[in-house]
Amino acid sequence: MSHAVQWVRSLIFVINIYAMMGIIGILFFPWAVVSRRGAQAACHSWCRWVRWTAGWMVGLHTEVRGTPPTDEVLIAAKHQSFLDIVLIFGAVPAGKFIMKRELMWAPVIGQYALKIGCVPVDRGKRSLAIKKMVSDVGKGRQEPGQLIIYPQGTRIAPGVKAPYKVGTGVLYDELGQDCVPVAANVGLFWPRKGIMRKPGTAIVEFLPRIPAGQDRRQFMRELEAKVETASTALMQEAGFDPES
Repeated sequence: MSHAVQWVRSLIFVINIYAMMGIIGILFFPWAVVSRRGAQAACHSWCRWVRWTAGWMVGLHTEVRGTPPTDEVLIAAKHQSFLDIVLIFGAVPAGKFIMKRELMWAPVIGQYALKIGCVPVDRGKRSLAIKKMVSDVGKGRQEPGQLIIYPQGTRIAPGVKAPYKVGTGVLYDELGQDCVPVAANVGLFWPRKGIMRKPGTAIVEFLPRIPAGQDRRQFMRELEAKVETASTALMQEAGFDPES
């Protein structure tokens, strides 16, 4: 019975957050049309709403550890579910993601994502998209901020291993910015697919930055080691052993 009750609560929560996405999108639209700050304010407001309602609707509390960057950096994060997007973006002042191109056509999400500076990427054409993005940044057509990328390219369930893709290393090289790794355990509570949201404490952790200028291969090894080690520790803290 408790599982059924939690599922119903989860369904109500999911309906709530998408309904509020539309409401906030409409309320902030006049400001967002004329200002990137308006779009950022709308997205930050929605992130706060998701975190607040998750706590009392489904018993899912959230925590952001470490020091979120406020300068112009590359953020390379563990991606387990939509919740890490909410927590990471909500913690930084001017976040922008490298996102799947098909999200451009999603109602509200697509329009606001483009307005805050997200970079659409074609699956299978990632290298071309990265070159264009680097070019745009160099020419000043992108507003400064925190560029967020998921090095494994997609959501990875807890305990599943997947390679880190070279695109993050290319960005690190070309942008010449420090990289802030981010670990997460959020997939234990908010899975990749499905309605169920589990009670507990979902955490993202901003780790010590990797300075700009390292050899690309060395950078990728250090990034993967830091993110995977810290993510494993967060999952073990929540009672899940990804190595078992």
